[in-house]
Amino acid sequence: MADSNPPDPQHKGGRLRLFSLIAATFFMVSGGPYGIEDTLGGAGYVGALLILAIVPFVWSLPTTLMIGELASAIPAEGGFYVWVRQAFGPFWGYQEAWLSLAASIFDMAIYPTLSVLYLGRLFPAWTAGSRATLWAVTFVILCCLWNLGGARTVGRGAIVLFVALLAPFVVLVGCGYWVGWHHLLQHVPHPQSAAPHGTLTTALLVAMWNYMGWDNASTVAQEVENPRRNYPLAMLATCGIVALSYILPLSAIAAAGIPVDQFTTGSWTDAARLLAGPWLAVAVVIGGIINGVGMFNALTLSYTRLPVVMAEDRMMPSALARRNRRRSPWVAILLCGLGWALALGFTYERLISIDLIVYGASLVLEFAALIALRIKQPEMARPFRIPGGMAGVWVVSVCPVALLVYAAYASRSEHVAHMPALLFGLLVAAGGPIGYLLSRRWWGRPLPTPKPTEIAAD
Repeated sequence: MADSNPPDPQHKGGRLRLFSLIAATFFMVSGGPYGIEDTLGGAGYVGALLILAIVPFVWSLPTTLMIGELASAIPAEGGFYVWVRQAFGPFWGYQEAWLSLAASIFDMAIYPTLSVLYLGRLFPAWTAGSRATLWAVTFVILCCLWNLGGARTVGRGAIVLFVALLAPFVVLVGCGYWVGWHHLLQHVPHPQSAAPHGTLTTALLVAMWNYMGWDNASTVAQEVENPRRNYPLAMLATCGIVALSYILPLSAIAAAGIPVDQFTTGSWTDAARLLAGPWLAVAVVIGGIINGVGMFNALTLSYTRLPVVMAEDRMMPSALARRNRRRSPWVAILLCGLGWALALGFTYERLISIDLIVYGASLVLEFAALIALRIKQPEMARPFRIPGGMAGVWVVSVCPVALLVYAAYASRSEHVAHMPALLFGLLVAAGGPIGYLLSRRWWGRPLPTPKPTEIAAD
């Protein structure tokens, strides 16, 4: 797992710097306020804002602290796969990678589709019928070509997309508060809203889904400048940015008095038109296109590093480790892109439920690795360390794991592919041990797990 081909700081691909890492992590986790609208259906404005304000402290912050410690201690390409392998051996490392790659199948097809939906709001004829699928495939191809340019190219692009996506919402927030202040001065009563039609559980699951994915940034550690310093800083900074990108726009439309029952998925465009006019509505639609492209592009950077490291560990075909002159794993990028493109036609009836179950299982393994490495290797250098000793580690681990258990329990009545979502998730997870046995048969014994000192840090 030590990188035998360390990045050359002079090559054109370069390494991700702090702000590029923050922007890339933002898209791996969030991509802006698009998607949080469904928290209103189960909780109303007050409840949704409380959930969006509390969830970061019990879900995101513990996860970012865990990633900050492990990424600074073991800044190896492959990230969470390497951490779990280091803690529990190759079998569990393979399960971690399997769960993450399986979750990507249910996740990645959504983002090109989302971009096409927003494109259709501007040019309906362009996305009519089968043209929508052609556009989605085009987005996949463009993002894969973008990733072939190297990590720094993706990171710099993420900064541009980050600014372009959030700029309309800065205007929307200002307009919303201005309208709310005007109503307050004029003693204009807020319109009455219908009672929330969903449940608090739905609102909580939607919030968890919109706040997950922090560990995805860890897989490109060997392509990050000064990872021991930049990972903890990037995780904590992005956590705050994501929370504000959700809370401020939602509080602004609440202040403007837009009724809950008139604000559903995709209603950011309507809110922008109401508060500022058609020009801002068009900007928000363009932001929706950027949202899908930015998330797909950043997550491609993350997910395609897993097959590379597994191939280097003799758990996948060696061809997947091939890189171009910018050190981009071109075989893995093209193969993953093909798989995601083939999944575009699938319908995911309960994406959030199955995503939380499969991704949640991988996250539990990461917290288990955090605890195990503190016990097994207390002498390991940890430039960033969760405060409070082992008690602090246990406290940080309890809340996210408890929320994941609750999410699995809450999804017991949801169905995917005509079966309970939890059973579907268990079947997906069951493929991991089978895949590991087949990899042993085809490619031999995995390489021995190296000591932390053998893992390249810079």
